[in-house]
Amino acid sequence: MTTSHTVAVDAMGGDYAPRAVVDGALLAAERDGVRTLLVGDQEAIHSADPALGSHPLISVRHASEVVAMGAEPASSVRRMKDSSIVRAAEAVRDGDAIALLSAGNTGAALAASLLRIGRIKGVSRPAIAVPFPVLGSTPCSLIDCGANPDATPEMLIQFAQLGAVYTRSRYGVGRPRVGVLTIGEEAGKGNALVKAAIGLFEEPAWAEACGAEFVGNLEGGDLMAGKADVLVVDGFTGNVVLKSLEGAMAIALDAIRAALVSTPEAAATASFLDPILDPLYRTLDPNLIGAAMLCGTKGVSVISHGSSNADTIANAIRTTSEMAESTIVDDFRAVFSG
Repeated sequence: MTTSHTVAVDAMGGDYAPRAVVDGALLAAERDGVRTLLVGDQEAIHSADPALGSHPLISVRHASEVVAMGAEPASSVRRMKDSSIVRAAEAVRDGDAIALLSAGNTGAALAASLLRIGRIKGVSRPAIAVPFPVLGSTPCSLIDCGANPDATPEMLIQFAQLGAVYTRSRYGVGRPRVGVLTIGEEAGKGNALVKAAIGLFEEPAWAEACGAEFVGNLEGGDLMAGKADVLVVDGFTGNVVLKSLEGAMAIALDAIRAALVSTPEAAATASFLDPILDPLYRTLDPNLIGAAMLCGTKGVSVISHGSSNADTIANAIRTTSEMAESTIVDDFRAVFSG
């Protein structure tokens, strides 16, 4: 079914842009009926697919500049006012689109979202939430995954609240269980940040404000074990965990696929095993989600992998559209601005 709203996509963001972004937008239109506004170099976008101009669900807006993956984010966004990420964020600000998606420079996407879309009143630092699969249950959201490499104990409390609202709104968890990622479940385990934060987490007011339940210290192995719905961490550690687990899951899935064709005997069983294993592949494959929300901005702002291919972009566009259709931004406002 075709959606009535539009997702603004940074067409120049990512290792394989604009081709992968254009192909992803076409896939999202075909499979999910999502409207997209591709923002970037008009000539390069149309060169990726000459038939794009006549597509009923895809429009193009020209932007003459691109923030490179290695560029300094904040200064680039302030200086490069006609960059694709800035113009895409402005499309959300101006009401031409309902949500933003970028697979480009993460810091630039953060800066553009904060400067052009803005923060919800009461949110000191928006944070990136990434859902990790839990077999047989709803995902566990790790927050923060890179927006705030240096955090304070008070910021971790807000990350917990943002994550609780995200999980309830996105996955329908009535009373999200929130834990703190550290090096041991016992009291007193962790670095200075975690030790300073635990006292704040044990105060009930923050959890009551967002309808959450605090379940204490958890270790890295608990992330996908179903012990919590939200796991809180500073942005530096969260990003390391994210990249490590995504890499490990990709290697494991590739190894399973390779094993199924490694011998004639294995290949003969593949036709029987593939339908059984496919749900597991789909649960563990990070490309099937393809997107992480920046929680706490006035509009839906979503970040995808820099290495995203067309299928990943299409999945990210679908995920972004789903979040834009939800009440998630209003849910954040209810907790932080209420």
